[in-house]
Amino acid sequence: MHLTIMNSLSLNRRQWLGAATASLLLPRTASLHAADVVGETEHFHYRMPSLDGPYIDSQRGSRMFAFRGTKIMLSEDCGKSWAHTAEFPEAENITFSVFLKNGNILFATRERLFLSTDNLKTHREIIVKRPDGSDYKPHTPVKADQPGWYFHSLDGEHCFEVGGKEMLVWGNYCNVVGGPVPVNIYYSTDNGETVKLAYSFGQNPKFQQKDPPADAPLLGDPNNKLIARHIHNVTYSPGENAFYACTGDIDRTFGKECHWLRGTYDAAADKWDWKTLISVDSNSRFKCGGINFIDGKIYWIADANGPAIANRHDRGIFVCDPKDITDTSKHTMLFNPMFESANMLVQDGVFVATHCAPASTYACGIIWSPDMGKTWTQYDLKEFGARSGCRIHAKNSDGWFRMDLRKGWIDRAEVIFLKPKA
Repeated sequence: MHLTIMNSLSLNRRQWLGAATASLLLPRTASLHAADVVGETEHFHYRMPSLDGPYIDSQRGSRMFAFRGTKIMLSEDCGKSWAHTAEFPEAENITFSVFLKNGNILFATRERLFLSTDNLKTHREIIVKRPDGSDYKPHTPVKADQPGWYFHSLDGEHCFEVGGKEMLVWGNYCNVVGGPVPVNIYYSTDNGETVKLAYSFGQNPKFQQKDPPADAPLLGDPNNKLIARHIHNVTYSPGENAFYACTGDIDRTFGKECHWLRGTYDAAADKWDWKTLISVDSNSRFKCGGINFIDGKIYWIADANGPAIANRHDRGIFVCDPKDITDTSKHTMLFNPMFESANMLVQDGVFVATHCAPASTYACGIIWSPDMGKTWTQYDLKEFGARSGCRIHAKNSDGWFRMDLRKGWIDRAEVIFLKPKA
């Protein structure tokens, strides 16, 4: 096994969180450079666009969605030009965006969801629907500047071919900064025209508003005893025609927050059936993210943390048959990066994953395998400072992966593109 390590920085994740801003949603850092930063490693080229340009939030094929100031922007040539722009006063509060196969763009601020069907000429708000068809609207926050992250995701790929149709399915990574919110899985079967609740977690006592009005309901599904802090990943298993979701973070005495769920969708009835596969505390390979299904196997990366057991954390990149997911004796560890991570994407035999910077000795750690896990390398792109990669998008038509770089753990900073070498 080939391993290259370059590291520099060690911080405590929870100390960093304590210092994180809690008021403004995802503040961008000050401009670090006026031109693109480019470089390369043995395995990939990398490029960070100038911070004087727009923040490129998502990509698919040759299309990119971005924002800057009070404008939203669409490129049809991988960001070389921005032919479509529109005014959108809350642009800097965008937390989520996705391209549908038919060209629609669904995007969200902290608590509101919008759809454009005409290359940003117009957009309209989409109100989420409950399973019974009624409106699911965000709560009224005690602090107006902390409505919470209803739609923000940690993973980057949300569109899946299911029964010959595209489905959009994702969950919200929330309850870190920005205010408390319910934890939900959302879905759409009609290109974002309708968005519905696929699953809602219960009322977690830890993540509720402080001093709410007497008549304000608790956040979360009152009929579900299963609680979570947030969702790390939702993805699809084509061989099983089933969806998998994993959540964080820890047992705070109110119940475990780390779960694996398996859900099946009945398109004819428009109904979901979710089962809890396993629930654990934080020092477990099941506290994870980056779930990928390839050739009938399931791959994932562990985000285990919390108190060590026998001086170790149950970390690594694992693979098994889906039927064996709860049986650790049937798991194969492909590689152990030694640090917690909840972000990984596999495409065309390339694994790309990232370190959580405040919990790593790397400043900006990238985990890479070019050959389906046969060999592994870890790189530290330390010129960018303490950064955690997340929301990894599949390669665009020019061959570049896209990911967020978050300052420390969670605050929005920059975007970086990685292109595998031939």
